[in-house]
Amino acid sequence: MSFKPLTPRLRQIPARKSAVLSVLDVGASKIVCLIARLTPMAATDSLRGRTHRCKVLGIGHQRSRGVKAGAIVDLDAAETAMRLAIDAAERMAGVEVESIIVNMTGGRLASQLYNARVAIAHKAVSEHDIHRVLEAASHASARAGRIALHALPMGFALDATRGVRDPKGMVAHELGAELHVASCDAAAARNLMLAVERCHLRVDAVVATPYAAGLSSLVDDEAELGSALIDFGGGSTSIGVFVDGRLAHVDAVAVGGNHITMDVARGLAVSLADAERLKTLHGSCISSPSDERDTMTVARVGDDLDHPSVLPKSELVRIIRPRVEEILELVRDRLKNAGLGAHAARRLVLTGGACQLTGLPELARRIISSQIRIGRPLGVEGLPESAKSPAFSAAVGLMVYPQIAGIEHFEPGRRAHSSSVGGDGYVARVGRWLKESF
Repeated sequence: MSFKPLTPRLRQIPARKSAVLSVLDVGASKIVCLIARLTPMAATDSLRGRTHRCKVLGIGHQRSRGVKAGAIVDLDAAETAMRLAIDAAERMAGVEVESIIVNMTGGRLASQLYNARVAIAHKAVSEHDIHRVLEAASHASARAGRIALHALPMGFALDATRGVRDPKGMVAHELGAELHVASCDAAAARNLMLAVERCHLRVDAVVATPYAAGLSSLVDDEAELGSALIDFGGGSTSIGVFVDGRLAHVDAVAVGGNHITMDVARGLAVSLADAERLKTLHGSCISSPSDERDTMTVARVGDDLDHPSVLPKSELVRIIRPRVEEILELVRDRLKNAGLGAHAARRLVLTGGACQLTGLPELARRIISSQIRIGRPLGVEGLPESAKSPAFSAAVGLMVYPQIAGIEHFEPGRRAHSSSVGGDGYVARVGRWLKESF
């Protein structure tokens, strides 16, 4: 059974055209809407894949509701939070949103690699031959109930010669291709799209969260040499491995920053709001000699509010550290099982809101790899200072995606769902008819 053509496909934004773009980052802790203007720009050395300068016109964010581990669990609550975030961005930008690009964190993100070969009888490879071999690879079977979010050609082979970037015009007896398909559960994607459509918006594309976060926070050298991006979200931790400038693997574990907050709430017998405050202000996953001396005021559930408890900071560290170690060990094991070679996971870029926990990079160096940095959104203008943090990497990456969407391959039947940046309104349809007819 082949992948279902459920999610719409986004055409790459033309290099010489400007566009106003709207994106929605749906997470377990926050929902963010960004509206930005993309204008053509000259190529840069560090961010070579980008064709447009991105300037944020409006931003709106709300505390997430109805979302658990990246999946919709309460449609009405999720719709309300989305509407509030989108409305705030629209008011700030002075733009009415009609369509939106959204991310997918839940739905058990996974990767498969498919290989195919076609005979070309020692002729020069044509565009049609490339399409034929990619078509053969995309017809590979998949489990029922899964849909493809991304289908990325990883490389071509000419007879025994592998690793060919562009085989067009070259001669061989047989042309081979390797296609990386990133997929998720169909039901999770359908419910996410349904929540957006209930806001009277059209979904332009659904992008895997680690892919989006990598597009905004990795520089080209990291993506070329091989890096693993770890996005620490509230409800889950997602993984994206980039090799030779392309997304080579995605995965996710259903444990994130909210689980640390729950541990603190249970361990100290405090409310979830107080647990989040304690984690943010005093939390750490590495101990220090001063932890026994440093104290914090804790209002325990059922205690007299006039006489809160005073606890040493070491109590908090003892609760937080085991959960962070569990997450990092799960990530390490998933990377090891991906079978991408040691070099791909040697350099780690940590992003997402939960990666800002004190001591997390140091603990990750001990458990996974010594080469680690914190990734923040790069190459975007107009972001407020509060949004220049790792928590907004995925949202900014959704604005980068239309600039590189053209590298993906999907069957012609799936292009019936495709949309272009700028919408499918009456004016857009007339413009396309004029362009195609004259």
